[in-house]
Amino acid sequence: MKKSLITTTLPPYIDRYIQLAEDTELVDGLLASLTLFDDYLPELERVADKQYAPGKWTPKDIIQHITDNERIMAYRALRIARSDKTALPGYDEELLANNTNANNRTMVDILIEFKVVRQSNIILYHTFKEEMLLRSALCNDIEITPLAIGFVLIGHQVHHLNILKERYFTL
Repeated sequence: MKKSLITTTLPPYIDRYIQLAEDTELVDGLLASLTLFDDYLPELERVADKQYAPGKWTPKDIIQHITDNERIMAYRALRIARSDKTALPGYDEELLANNTNANNRTMVDILIEFKVVRQSNIILYHTFKEEMLLRSALCNDIEITPLAIGFVLIGHQVHHLNILKERYFTL
């Protein structure tokens, strides 16, 4: 299904990610973004442990955050797609980021983990029928569908790649 079939209005902090994703078939977009970081591997390795300002995440932290977010959002999509209407809580991204082992790992290892998680989510999204993608439930007090979540996954990755290019690759 395409992004244009997202019919609900979402808050700007979520919608900004959806807007960064192309209006393509969702699984095609997830597949295309699977290798998005590959062209930037030399730059990612060069700046892997750097911060562009005090207190900011390193590129390793950023990619680990993308992976952690991917897991959480996929869990939400699964629950909603399977007709679970239980309101799902938000999460504290800073808490998660402060409790990883990202900076003791290699960039390649972190990227492999991201790809494995994304591949798992591609398989998950392949299992969803159209009606499942359009079901909705509350996540962090926002009514959202698995379809919207899938495009958030793509756009969230693009958003952070843009930050890496603008703030880290120039270091």
